[in-house]
Amino acid sequence: MALGGGTFLTQNKILPGSYINFISLAKASATLADRGYAAMGLEMDWGIENEVFAVTNGDFQKESLKVFGYEYTSDKLKGLRDLFLNLKTLYAYRLNGGGAKAANSFATAKYSGIRGNSIKVVIQVNTDDEAAFDVSLYIDDTTLLDKQTVKSAAELKDNDYVIWKTGATLAATAGEALTGGTNGTVNGAAHQAFLDKAEAYSFNILGCLSTEESVKGLYSAYTKRMRDEVGAKFQLVVHNEPYDYEGVINIKNNVVNETSFPVSSLVYWTTGAEASCNVNDSLLNKKYDGEFAVDTEGTQAQLEASIKAGEFRLHKVGTDIRVLSDINSLVTTSDTKGDIFKENQTIRVCDQIANDIANIFNTRYLGVVPNDASGRISLWNDIVKHHEQLQEIRAIENFSEEDVTVEQGDAKRAVVVYDKVTVVNAMAQLYMTVEIS
Repeated sequence: MALGGGTFLTQNKILPGSYINFISLAKASATLADRGYAAMGLEMDWGIENEVFAVTNGDFQKESLKVFGYEYTSDKLKGLRDLFLNLKTLYAYRLNGGGAKAANSFATAKYSGIRGNSIKVVIQVNTDDEAAFDVSLYIDDTTLLDKQTVKSAAELKDNDYVIWKTGATLAATAGEALTGGTNGTVNGAAHQAFLDKAEAYSFNILGCLSTEESVKGLYSAYTKRMRDEVGAKFQLVVHNEPYDYEGVINIKNNVVNETSFPVSSLVYWTTGAEASCNVNDSLLNKKYDGEFAVDTEGTQAQLEASIKAGEFRLHKVGTDIRVLSDINSLVTTSDTKGDIFKENQTIRVCDQIANDIANIFNTRYLGVVPNDASGRISLWNDIVKHHEQLQEIRAIENFSEEDVTVEQGDAKRAVVVYDKVTVVNAMAQLYMTVEIS
């Protein structure tokens, strides 16, 4: 494809082309950071080990075999298909790396894992040159991965699937499978290694598929530390984790009728949906369009109890499954953190402001602009402009430039900003009185 195209929220596209929205809201400005980024640790049968790697939605559709070891339509990738229904980019980490690499007389799998055992090498004498060999690489017996015509193993070029044994002696074979590939072990250390490496990346949502209480607690504590102490504004999506914190989204529903995926597998879809939800939008009443069967049993009283308990829950509406309420796990409120902080839409706006203003300050002012009246006026102008853009897309309301003040702090290099915003939330309840005469 020569040109870019599609829709946009922010003016940050790379390719030339036409990006057209048909919406009723005003478009956001390029000052507002884009959303649609998530990080997850995954158990995989194939793939990059010991490092975080980025996978775009397009990469997943076009190169899933190379990246994850299976075709896009494979049942093995059902969870990732749910994730990428909404997600733009995933920062993935393989939790079960460190296993054995499959091998045979001619090649060794590029990565460890049981998927390498599905690869085989087929060697035939070339029909045009009896001194040459056609060396073919297959997966699942029928899918051709690579084919090279060479006279010796030393001429073979490595690819995305195997490292050739250049000292091997080539001979015709109907097919010699790679064997001995194993997955590594997933433990707390693997999760901690992922979280340590994830600190270097910026994303909107961290997804945790684990059902182990200790691991879920690790992710929750990590999220709170990163939000409150480091300033990394993201939320955690996790299953059955009542952490009582606005940075944690606690999924209540189990998936059912599954043998290959955990009961927590709604984390896939929810992570993608929350990460890509616009700052001026909510997942309230959003339809679940994924592939898992979901347990939506629950009485009216149980649904009410779920909301009070800070549980993110899906429920049945006719034949559809929809989000009951787009809330986080915050239950305990205070004078400085009221009920409005239970709404994920509120947290998205707060996080957007925090991330955007930090980016503006760090890229335009830090170490560059003098802390005098003119410099502070410039910063004030940028903050006001940013908030006006949020108001244009109806993420906040009733904003006035008088709501922002920028003053010198106690230290000569310090700048203190006082800011007031009113967050807009999606309509959730209708109270109607009809007078009949």
